[in-house]
Amino acid sequence: MPDSLPLAVTIGDPAGVGPEIILEAWSRRDELRLPPFVVCGSARVLHMAARGLGIAFPDSLIVDAGVDAAYTPGEPKRDGAALARAALAEALEIVKSGEAAGVVTAPVSKAAIYAVDDTFVGQTEFCADACGAPRDSAVMMLAGPSLRTVPMTVHCALAEVPARITHDLIVDRTRIVARAMNTDYGIESPRIALAGLNPHAGEDGRMGREEIEVIAPAIVQLRSEGIDATGPHPADTLFAPHKRGTYDVAIAMYHDQALVPLKTLDFDEGVNVTLGLPVVRTSPDHGTAFDIAGKGIARPNAMIAAIRMAGEIAARRASLG
Repeated sequence: MPDSLPLAVTIGDPAGVGPEIILEAWSRRDELRLPPFVVCGSARVLHMAARGLGIAFPDSLIVDAGVDAAYTPGEPKRDGAALARAALAEALEIVKSGEAAGVVTAPVSKAAIYAVDDTFVGQTEFCADACGAPRDSAVMMLAGPSLRTVPMTVHCALAEVPARITHDLIVDRTRIVARAMNTDYGIESPRIALAGLNPHAGEDGRMGREEIEVIAPAIVQLRSEGIDATGPHPADTLFAPHKRGTYDVAIAMYHDQALVPLKTLDFDEGVNVTLGLPVVRTSPDHGTAFDIAGKGIARPNAMIAAIRMAGEIAARRASLG
């Protein structure tokens, strides 16, 4: 990626670990050969966090989000939520205008931003809306050194999952995943393993019929389109070491089925990647960690991984024209 086109990193909630993990990543940029980036947020917050870490951060790399906030680590406030939202909006604007290659979002509190903007659902949905893309086209993938996994359904009650798992949902989301694996990761014919919904993938209908009536027919259609989709696989063995080498990405049927293995294997280096959007967007796969913010103990590994992955995807997309 050319040095003239940086990534836009958002500050996240200033009461969380976002400012410090961003600064730690920047301090190691040369050592780790990270792509260049600017930070959308507040100069005052970044400089206060930098002083606490003994890091000098240049003003030239700060994009003012037009909202300021107090820097009170571990004590989330309304002005901090407003800053987090404004930083996200600003980052997306400079990417859409061609001034940045992609967005890397630091963690925010959804509830806190909702208190200042009751239309806010989450950063992924915000990104989709800002790009004029249908929210259904934004697919969350968690990626780490050991595993890539996609939850078919995300933030809903477990009791709602069976009704949400439809033939069209499986086909549409798997198409998006297959396309992104090709364009964003350079995998020509990605191997996609789909988990079952029920224990033992339903065990031939004895523990549920979703596998027989919904998931398997969707896989048949995907294969007829030339997509290398397999399953439904029993989820309790799909993430075992001897299985992980048989696919490039696993699609799970619900949130914890996808995130538990990823966070168990790659917690410190897990990246949340939004597939299916016209802009590149990644994020560390962890939250605001208000309880440790400002203590100098937050690990920057996931932020570093998110910055690196965003740079790699942006470079790959640029090479495709």
